[in-house]
Amino acid sequence: MQSRLLVILVSLLILVNTSLRGQDVVFSQFYANPLYLNPALAGAKLCPRLTLNFRNQWPGISNGYVTYSATYDDHIEALRGGIGFIANSSVAGGGIYDCFSGAGIYSYRLQASKTVVINAAIKAGYTQYRLDWDKLVFGDQINVHTGVLDITAEARPITPNIGDVDLSFGLLGGYKESVYFGLAVDHLNKPIMSFYDDPSSRLPMRLTLHAGAIFDFVQGMDGEDLRNFSLSPNVVYQQQGKFHQLNLGMSINMFPFVGGLWFRNNFESADALIVLLGFQQKQYKLGYSFDYTLSRLGIHSGGAHEVSVAWLFNAPRKNFHIRELKCPSF
Repeated sequence: MQSRLLVILVSLLILVNTSLRGQDVVFSQFYANPLYLNPALAGAKLCPRLTLNFRNQWPGISNGYVTYSATYDDHIEALRGGIGFIANSSVAGGGIYDCFSGAGIYSYRLQASKTVVINAAIKAGYTQYRLDWDKLVFGDQINVHTGVLDITAEARPITPNIGDVDLSFGLLGGYKESVYFGLAVDHLNKPIMSFYDDPSSRLPMRLTLHAGAIFDFVQGMDGEDLRNFSLSPNVVYQQQGKFHQLNLGMSINMFPFVGGLWFRNNFESADALIVLLGFQQKQYKLGYSFDYTLSRLGIHSGGAHEVSVAWLFNAPRKNFHIRELKCPSF
C-alpha cells in the first residue's frame, strides 16, 4: 500500500508539473554543462570540447528524477564564432514521464576591444515528452479495503507523445579574461507540452543570469590557466514561470584539484547546500557534487548526486586572433 501511495504522489506531481508548472532540470555544476547554462558559451574554449553530465535527484525516494546530458562545441574561425550541439534526457517516476531535447547552436564572437569580448548565440531544437499512462495509479483505482486496483475514471490522453520546436538565445561578455557575465533565455516560443490538445499549456521561458570572476594568485607556466592557484566567486539566478532560484558560491582551484561550496535559495526557503570536488588535467576534467537538502523535503530524500566529465581536444590556436573566454571548470 505504501508503494502504491508513493506512485500516486509521484503521478500527481508529474501531472501538475506538466499541465501547470512545467520547469527544466537544474544542474548544480553549472559551468560543467556550459551549453545548458548559456548557448553563448559554445566555442568559448576555442578548442573542441565534449561534455557528459549525469544527475540523480532524490535517490532516497523511489523512482525520483534522473537526467542525462551530452554536449559538443568548437570554435570555427571561418564562422567567426562557435558551434555546438546539445542533447538532454530526463526520466521521472521510474519511466512514467520522460523528456528528450536536442538542439544546435551558433555563437558569434565579437572582440569589442582589447579587453572586452562578447558572444551572442541562437539555439534551435526540438523537445519531446512521453507519458506512460499505464504506469499511473490514481486514488479512485484503489480499494481501501482490499487494495485491488480498479479502472480509473480519469481520461486517457489523446496521445502519449508530444513534441514541439524549441528556440533560445544567449549573450556572454568577458572583461580582461577575469570577469564574465551572461544572459540566456530558453524556450522563447514556449513549446506546447499538453497531452490533452490544450494549446494554452506551454513550457514557460527560462531566464538565466550569471556572473563571476577569476582571481589568479599564482599564474600557470606558459600562460596555462589550469596550473595555477585561483579563486572564483559566482552568482547564478534562474527564473521559470513562478519558480525562481538564486545560487551563490565560490570555487577554489589548486591544480589539479578543484573544490567548491554553493548555497541554493528558492526565496521562499533555503533549498540546498552544494559541495563540489573536481580533478582536472589539460585534456580532461572530472567533477562530482552533492546537494545536501535544506528544504522541508529533508536529507531523507537522498539529496542529489551529480557527475560530470569533459574532454578538451587539441586545436590550432596559433591561427586564432582572439583569446578564449575564461569561466570556471565546474
